[in-house]
Amino acid sequence: MSATSIKDKISSAPTKPGVYLFKDPKGRIIYIGKAKNLRSRLKSYVSGTSGLDARKLKMVESARDVSYLLTDNELEALALEANLIKQNRPKFNVVLRDDKNYPYIRIDLNEEWPRIEVVRRVGSDKALYFGPYIPAGGLRETLSFIRKYFDLRPCRYSSMQRVKPCVQYQMGRCPAPCDGKVTREQYMSYVDEVVNFLRGKSKQLLGVLRAQMHEYSEREMYEEAARTRDRILAIEKIWDSQKVVSPRLDDIDVIGMDMRANDIAVVVLFVRKGIMTGSKEFLLSGLADISRKELLYSFIEMFYSNQVIPASNIVLPEMPDDPDILVQWLNEHRGQRVKIEVPKRGTKRKLVEMACLNAGEFLSQQRSVDHSSSLKDLQRLLGLDEAPFSIGAFDISTMLGASPIGAFIYWESGSFIRENYRYVNIKTVKGMDDYAMIKESILRIINKRLKDVPDIIVIDGGKGQLEAARRAFMSLGLEHEPEIIAVAKDPDRVFMTGRRAINIDNSKPVSLLLKSIRDEVHRFAITRHRKSRSGKVLSSVLEQIPGIGKKRRLALLRHFGSVERIKKAAVDEISGLEGFNEPIAKRLKEYLNS
Repeated sequence: MSATSIKDKISSAPTKPGVYLFKDPKGRIIYIGKAKNLRSRLKSYVSGTSGLDARKLKMVESARDVSYLLTDNELEALALEANLIKQNRPKFNVVLRDDKNYPYIRIDLNEEWPRIEVVRRVGSDKALYFGPYIPAGGLRETLSFIRKYFDLRPCRYSSMQRVKPCVQYQMGRCPAPCDGKVTREQYMSYVDEVVNFLRGKSKQLLGVLRAQMHEYSEREMYEEAARTRDRILAIEKIWDSQKVVSPRLDDIDVIGMDMRANDIAVVVLFVRKGIMTGSKEFLLSGLADISRKELLYSFIEMFYSNQVIPASNIVLPEMPDDPDILVQWLNEHRGQRVKIEVPKRGTKRKLVEMACLNAGEFLSQQRSVDHSSSLKDLQRLLGLDEAPFSIGAFDISTMLGASPIGAFIYWESGSFIRENYRYVNIKTVKGMDDYAMIKESILRIINKRLKDVPDIIVIDGGKGQLEAARRAFMSLGLEHEPEIIAVAKDPDRVFMTGRRAINIDNSKPVSLLLKSIRDEVHRFAITRHRKSRSGKVLSSVLEQIPGIGKKRRLALLRHFGSVERIKKAAVDEISGLEGFNEPIAKRLKEYLNS
């Protein structure tokens, strides 16, 4: 479609709210925007370009077609725009490459025996949600702490039929409602404790626990009193270690940014009940001349459209474009009132300054290493039309065909994006069929577990692995297939379909980049494989030792968790466990170290 045809299409556009989509000569969407009046907004792109920044000027020059979708109002247009940008990732929009759904803790108080769930989508139900946990390591620590010091069932059963208690009850990590070991009234008091802990209500929770401890002591239930005392000390310790911003603050999302040339860093600080619970950094590139107000608007739109519940208060360094419509959209998304403000003084202003300072530091770190030259070298090495932006890699880890794991890692803008790492337990392949394992890994990870397919896929292996990967991608029927290469070792070479192998020169940055990606996916695959089989190996090894029955195995599992830790443990430490003595501990050590 010619420029004249685009103008004709724009001149006949309706004067209603909606979303517009500019497309390149190949029909790919390159920019998505929203408008209260479609015709008026679209005319601003073609009637005179003096008001457009360099980015939008380049977009207009690249565009060969435009289409639009009508909505009932501007609020609907904003929601539709956000979803379309996430789905299509247009090159001229502000796009968050790390757009995964962040984890939340969910507790449904309407269940008969409520439990903790980890979810990445916040429902419109009446369950309680706590989070987001960014980075996700904080979630693992929180869950581990709750399971150690609070009495909630860890199982995933939807109903509690009368059954024999499982090993979790024997380990003291479940009150066993399945066997009637606890009343619902008592169990719900445990749930209240967890909710108060997650809400940061320290005084209320510690008051209840101290009262319990005194009651146990008066009733001469000294073991229960000691356990409650240990819980109190552990909770006090974990709260003391948290970064308290201000007890007077409630839930706040703090957004800071730093802009230098074409690179922009954005940092979000999460404050919940006055405590700093986490932070997240974003690097945005190729956005020359974008205004700070437009950037803030687009960032908020993209970030909160991704199943992230906005805090009741969002504080910024300056007010974004169209704040009123943005607030309306955030209100609907949260289900409660959201306030956007630019604080001038006080604690909130200091938090904004901290976020901006961290954004500047993050940007400096990212700019200190120039990866653009390596990517251009990679473009020339592989004969690509343009330099890649992202690289993914697959590898398989197995031990003589046992418990095989398919692993995937993701690299972008000079960093490994661990939030995009994926792995699968191979299910359909029997024996040592490396090619079939690669195919299954690609089909399951790309088709079901990964939103954003990288520009280049690296396979750890040679020609056979490359061909297996190529056939797997062909069967997926993707609209835009990535370039697929295999990187082998001993000697280090790159294989491509239809070309001779390319030797890797270790003196060049591009070669080191490819090797680092290959080595990282190999490391990740091996790590996941070890974790998957560690529990099986430990159990099977202990079963072979004379005199180590079920109860003693359970005590060893609870205390040590791995064979290596048992090997390194002193005889006194093992003999001090329930059911053990010095002769048994010595026999165990002799067997494991023989």
